[in-house]
Amino acid sequence: MVYTVTLNPCVDYVMRLPTLQRGEVNRAQQTQLRPGGKGLNVSLLLTRLGVANTATGFAAGAVGEQLLQMLDQMGVQLKFIQLPRGDTRINVKLHADDTTEINAPGPAIDPQALAHLSHRLGALQEGDVLVLAGSVPAGVPQQIYARLLAQAPRATAVVDTTGEALRAALPCRPFLIKPNHHELGALFGQSLQTQQHILSCARLAQEHGARNVLVSMAGDGAVLLDETGTAHIAAAPQGDVRDAVGAGDSMVAGFLAGWQRWGDYAQALRLGVAAGSATAFSDWLAEKEAVDRLLPRVEVRSIRS
Repeated sequence: MVYTVTLNPCVDYVMRLPTLQRGEVNRAQQTQLRPGGKGLNVSLLLTRLGVANTATGFAAGAVGEQLLQMLDQMGVQLKFIQLPRGDTRINVKLHADDTTEINAPGPAIDPQALAHLSHRLGALQEGDVLVLAGSVPAGVPQQIYARLLAQAPRATAVVDTTGEALRAALPCRPFLIKPNHHELGALFGQSLQTQQHILSCARLAQEHGARNVLVSMAGDGAVLLDETGTAHIAAAPQGDVRDAVGAGDSMVAGFLAGWQRWGDYAQALRLGVAAGSATAFSDWLAEKEAVDRLLPRVEVRSIRS
């Protein structure tokens, strides 16, 4: 079973309008409420790909109840922990001439709630997959992902976060990390300009503990440096980008679905890139049919580095 953790989920209020005029009354042509948060995106895409999974994390107040209702209606299995105070955050996404995001702070997560989550994850067994995704909320130690991984040593760990939270998790030897090339470079104080530079930095991440390093590069595709030392390089298929939100999370979900299906790094990368691209070409997270259509267009070349 795949378990995803989203510490600071949200409800996204998406508004689309032809143009945004500051200081004026603007009228949206289309609005949508949808679940948000990196771990939840992974769970939703896995569900659409037919991979059994359970989403966990923290929800609070009436907004949290609405979030869980939406996820339940979308077929996601849930084991969320209800916080006693506050409200799950609402983030605003404005799509006009460009995209403007207004992200709200989330509710306070008390030590008892964190201990409850840690206890739950301690029950994971060999063969379970644990996905820790997203930024760490204010007031929660940046080492929280490392602590959660230490409580679930038998699970196959996937970490998709940035900065100190990612750095602290590396010694736990996660099966997979998935930074983009900017995040990977920032982790080691470098600016990654070439594919060779990306691979060099991925090796550095492996030296710090990561087993496999999947680096997303937006329209340039992705690079996977696996634990055997082989580099797998995939170009992204061409298409019209509609909304890139969730594309990286979809890549994680596609990779996991491919790994479960084939147990092969190159094939898992193919499905990961197809899923990420399909989401970028959609108004929201991709449907399975869109991923399937793109899969034959993704080619991977593997190089022993």
